[in-house]
Amino acid sequence: MSMRPSPEANAARAEEGVRRAAAEGAKLVCLPELYRSRYFCQTEDAANFDLAEPVPGPSTERLASLAAELDVTIVAGLFERRAAGVYHNTAVVIDRAHGYIGKYRKMHIPDDPRYYEKFYFAPGDLGFASFRTESAELGVLVCWDQWFPEAARMTALKGAEILVYPTAIGWHPEERDDEGERQHSAWETIQRSHAIANGCFVIAVNRVGFEAEVEPGGGSGIEAVDWEGYEPEAVGCGGIEFWGRSFLAAPDGRVLTRAPDNGEAVLVERIDLGEVEAHRRAWPFFRDRRIDAYDELARRFLDGEGG
Repeated sequence: MSMRPSPEANAARAEEGVRRAAAEGAKLVCLPELYRSRYFCQTEDAANFDLAEPVPGPSTERLASLAAELDVTIVAGLFERRAAGVYHNTAVVIDRAHGYIGKYRKMHIPDDPRYYEKFYFAPGDLGFASFRTESAELGVLVCWDQWFPEAARMTALKGAEILVYPTAIGWHPEERDDEGERQHSAWETIQRSHAIANGCFVIAVNRVGFEAEVEPGGGSGIEAVDWEGYEPEAVGCGGIEFWGRSFLAAPDGRVLTRAPDNGEAVLVERIDLGEVEAHRRAWPFFRDRRIDAYDELARRFLDGEGG
């Protein structure tokens, strides 16, 4: 998806995409991280907390109605208002006629230029989980979580056959020429490695398009501008060029389908969940794990002196 300024417009476009995917035969449909809004974390602006909503709440109700109508399972990223002053970056699972069945709160929260998420989100406190749906056992993680092998392994050990990563990631335009392809390659490679190491499918669902950096208090200015199709140089400001390229990887790491980097797309791919069992039999990483030897992973750093 390419996000618009209006949350309602984004919700409507997401619904169009879900309907299109279902019409093409999809039974599991995944939306990007924070799909109802522009990526507001580029700046620290308390006014953006007004975008948050309770979970479950209005969006889960709307998605549940859609899932029941189309007989699909939906994974979607939302900005959760838990209480006054407590907010989470959350992914929800909506399962066909069963409706809302649970949520995952993003565990790893970045704090980098134009990714100031620590200002907005408390770290997740629900732990890692796999959700039993009519489509599959789904492990749901969010964006920055995708860089951590521990998160993928813990979720797979909970029973996940598919790891789903709603995502918002891209280039700083000023870095793209020198570093862009290396950054993208690293992003895809680490997730393909999760598929291999855990013998599961991996779905990464990213937004696409350029979103300008807006100074705090400048939200009303962007409401009047449609940035779609603008080049960063043309708008004369910073921002993030989200690289799209959503993809699906099989348990052996091969990429089954990949979206373009220059526009919206609905990708539908049939998978054989039997590959999970076959891969784990052939490459028995779970069997051969030395569970007696990993206690020190719970420490921040191993400096050789027990500190």
